[in-house]
Amino acid sequence: MEEEKRPKRCMESAQQGEGWQRDLYDWLQLLVVVLVIVVGLFTFVVGVVRVDGSSMYPTLEHGDLMLVQRMAYTPEQGDVVVLRKENAFQNRAIVKRVIATGGQEVYIDYGTNTVTVDGQVLEEPYLNFASDPTYGDDYMDLIYGLDPQYINQTFVVPEGSLFVCGDNRNHSSDSRVAELGMVDERYVIGGVMMIAFPFRNAGVVNGWSMP
Repeated sequence: MEEEKRPKRCMESAQQGEGWQRDLYDWLQLLVVVLVIVVGLFTFVVGVVRVDGSSMYPTLEHGDLMLVQRMAYTPEQGDVVVLRKENAFQNRAIVKRVIATGGQEVYIDYGTNTVTVDGQVLEEPYLNFASDPTYGDDYMDLIYGLDPQYINQTFVVPEGSLFVCGDNRNHSSDSRVAELGMVDERYVIGGVMMIAFPFRNAGVVNGWSMP
């Protein structure tokens, strides 16, 4: 009787071993599929970009990690976007706010610290009007180095282009400087969805929601 039971136990052990291997193989397959989806998601749909500098303070701080929507995104006035313009800022990606889009008329008054688009003065609560020991303030009184055509003059943004500025206006190189100027929409990498890290700054940017 005992001799007859031994082969049966061996068969049960072998089946258990094969079952464990099949389960492991299935889990590995699932893991590969998940990794492919995640890599594809973060390559083509959503990107992770690190803020470099203080030009968007207080909305964004140096070192913040942002989730950026790449696909199915069209820049709109007020959006915070990541862009890269060839031969500007050493081809680095920069983050700015869209002040106006193609066809809109813009006037920046450095005396009153206001921006007027299509005859309406923009409400810009995201600016930091209190003096900050690290980042200074956002009053636009430092006009040295800016392109003269954008200083206290009305101009129209060409179709297919954007006029962008940093929220930290006195400490931002943006469309007001000749190196960047008007930005072709094709240079936009994507729109900022949220700050993911550090957790103390985590949150949605500009009320972003799924289109």
